[in-house]
Amino acid sequence: MDIRNLKLFRHLAGTLHFARTSQACYITPSALTRVIQRLEAELGETLFIRDNRSVALTPAGLAFKKYSDDVLQRWARLHDELSSENILEGELSLYCSVTASYGILPDLMSLYRKAHPSVKIHLETGDAAKALIKLSAQDADMVIAALPDLLPKDLIFQPLAQTPLVFIAPLQDPEIILHAQGGMDWERTPLIIPDHGLSRDRIDKWFAKENCIPNIYSRVAGNEAIIVMVSLGFGIGLVPRMVLEESPFLNRVRILEETPELQPFVIGLCTRKKTLANPRVKALWSIADKIIV
Repeated sequence: MDIRNLKLFRHLAGTLHFARTSQACYITPSALTRVIQRLEAELGETLFIRDNRSVALTPAGLAFKKYSDDVLQRWARLHDELSSENILEGELSLYCSVTASYGILPDLMSLYRKAHPSVKIHLETGDAAKALIKLSAQDADMVIAALPDLLPKDLIFQPLAQTPLVFIAPLQDPEIILHAQGGMDWERTPLIIPDHGLSRDRIDKWFAKENCIPNIYSRVAGNEAIIVMVSLGFGIGLVPRMVLEESPFLNRVRILEETPELQPFVIGLCTRKKTLANPRVKALWSIADKIIV
């Protein structure tokens, strides 16, 4: 099978969105559809279930995804073996949050780019809580993520920075916080929390420990969205301080002092143990080992 077609399939299997893949891979949606149809005809199986609202992999598509991962990894290794011993080439894919791309990635990647200018960097940004999911699905070679309480055995993590979790409130609407005897009334003060992820796990554990049922106003995806909603006066929120300091809404919220002290986030570079054999991945890992963010 053609390597480019496998790459197109693999990208689509990650995005599950024809328009996004066609735009990212510089191919028209109709041409991408024809590529997938040719693959399905060659295999004699349907790879994707498609309707007007969604795209999903079929069982055959999931099996073919594993096959394409293996072939593309072997192709990359062959390319490395045929390249000059002193020059790294090929592509390195990274996934991180927008905040990490501002605060952590520049120092790291400037050193990498200087040392290995022939490597093409593919960077995708999104919800930080999805980083390890992207890695496990092999949708990225490396991610910048928060260290989970239990790191999967097939992953390896290198710390780069640490940031506390802070509760924030709107600057212009102090009355949003309601008080009870002894401090904040968590059962009446509206709270905006992540719909999933590590910070959600930690605040849930604290509420369970305190036997408290919080007044959850909204569950949202992404720390940036929490900061925006807090700045508009919808409630108080919980975010990593690093994200807050990079936010354009920093001057519209305030950090609350008398709040639970939750375990801080350790932010770092993460990859699969097997992927560390990739020379491009290994080179970035070695550079990260020598810097302090």
